[in-house]
Amino acid sequence: MHTPFFRRGLLAALLTLGACQASWAQSVLMAQAPTPASDTAPAANAVSGQFDKAINKDENWYFSWGYSRQQYAPSDIHVSQPELGNNFTVRNARASDFPSSVPDTFKSLLSLDFTDPQENIRIGKFLNDEKTFAVELNIDHSKYNVDYGQTVAVDGTVTTPGATSSMVVSPQNFNYALHNGLNHIMVNAVWLHRLRGPAHKAGDLQLISRVGAGILLPHADNVIFGNANQVGPKNENICCFKSNDWWQINGWTAGVEVGLRYRVYKAIYVELTNKIAYGRLSKVPVYKGTADQEIWMNEQVLSAGFLF
Repeated sequence: MHTPFFRRGLLAALLTLGACQASWAQSVLMAQAPTPASDTAPAANAVSGQFDKAINKDENWYFSWGYSRQQYAPSDIHVSQPELGNNFTVRNARASDFPSSVPDTFKSLLSLDFTDPQENIRIGKFLNDEKTFAVELNIDHSKYNVDYGQTVAVDGTVTTPGATSSMVVSPQNFNYALHNGLNHIMVNAVWLHRLRGPAHKAGDLQLISRVGAGILLPHADNVIFGNANQVGPKNENICCFKSNDWWQINGWTAGVEVGLRYRVYKAIYVELTNKIAYGRLSKVPVYKGTADQEIWMNEQVLSAGFLF
């Protein structure tokens, strides 16, 4: 029997159930809402945002390819050949790069022999939004050849018949070359400072400086008193720790570099720099022995690159 009281009670129950459902829904929404950030959260989020921006921003990487010339200070070359009884030092040997002239370099490029000159590669990553600081991988494929015709002093023990305290360097008695080449593989810290022009656009002229260190990975090609070293063909035992590897890790290097970078079109730039590097070579393979040497190198690098 549907009395007024029953109808009023049913209406009240429905209203109560609706209110409970609304309250439950609000509680669920509040539980799903994110917890208010603490005082340290904004700072952490800002740092994370800057990092993400630096990683993903366009033109945050760069790559360049170029060519170079090197000049070397005279150096002492110590040769040890235990099986032959030789342990001597060639004093103040002068050396040059290759090709020996600018026309030879252009001749190599026109004949499409792009790796005959000394080539230079840089791959870098900017670490700030202003693009004024970067870290890069630096590969300088330089070449080193002791000059023929010079007279050098020789001291120490030489068992070769007719050897004296001096000799005229020739292809037969002392052909010493790091010709494929004297490879500097370095990690550099890089700084850029805008000198003039619009920032990050065509016409932007920047001062660039680098400092870095790394390994020397030379290929030794030499003849000592008529005996040539043997390291096998280039396509076998390529690298890097065996005595018959084509390229071997034979030392370390460090250097500084200063120059100019100019953006010529959108993300394309050219760069001209001068580099001074020191290298310490040890256990360079020679016939039945090894050679040790310290090298000071001055290098001019002209390269073109792009940002991406």
